Amino acid sequence: MAEDSNHKSEKRTPSFLERLAERVGVTASAKSVYGEPVEHGGVTIIPVAKVRYGFGGGSGKKSHKEGEGGGGALQAAPLGYIEMKDGETQFRPIRDPMALVPVLAAGGFFGWLMLRSLRKLLRRK
Repeated sequence: MAEDSNHKSEKRTPSFLERLAERVGVTASAKSVYGEPVEHGGVTIIPVAKVRYGFGGGSGKKSHKEGEGGGGALQAAPLGYIEMKDGETQFRPIRDPMALVPVLAAGGFFGWLMLRSLRKLLRRK
């Protein structure tokens, strides 16, 4: 039993991933998604964003060499804002015009295929 209490009192050095998780935990909060409210003329605006974190790490041995490493990424994109006025709250989305580019490209390609097929059908007659 004495060994258990001595073992618990020893300080353990946190691993790379534990240190990384601790640092991310400090920044991962509601303020990352909801910005600071802005009030003007009786209207309060709260910005809203989508925040994504991604992390990885590892270690290995090769030819009597050891190594460890890791990395991470953070992406934040505005989604809209919450408008508070006269006791009512409404979410107002912000539309990204660039999000329509793949849809328009796919629609154009589909339209081209349809016209091409129609032209082939008309030539057969």
